[in-house]
Amino acid sequence: MASQASPQDLAPSGPHVVVSLPTRDLARAFRFYRDGLGFRLVAEPADGSMPEPVHFSLNAGVSLMLIPTGGFGWVAGGNTVAEQGVSECILSLSLATEAEVDAFVAKARAAGAGIPSEPGRKPWGYSGTFKDPDGHVWMLEKVG
Repeated sequence: MASQASPQDLAPSGPHVVVSLPTRDLARAFRFYRDGLGFRLVAEPADGSMPEPVHFSLNAGVSLMLIPTGGFGWVAGGNTVAEQGVSECILSLSLATEAEVDAFVAKARAAGAGIPSEPGRKPWGYSGTFKDPDGHVWMLEKVG
């Protein structure tokens, strides 16, 4: 059986990008991304506790940082944090095969994610979406 590619294995070239997401419950979001989806921390504390900041490496060029909503507006220059359920962007991960898209959506579902769009053929290609516990929408798509 072929091993599945993870987001960490798809390394883009160019400058490093950090995507920061507001979260209403940092501990819940931390568990969802680390334990549920298997995202790797940039720096793993020796005692296995939740680090501060919560910063995951997605691949060599992209990482994900979780920021409590109370501090997000301050970091964003005073912008108001959108209410839960309001999507201002869609985060996308490109995977190598349809089976990997299916497996990642299944992993997200098992971790408690909502699934607004089951994996399948769409006009733009094979994809599916999930929502994390804070309502952030992720689209998983097959590359090519």
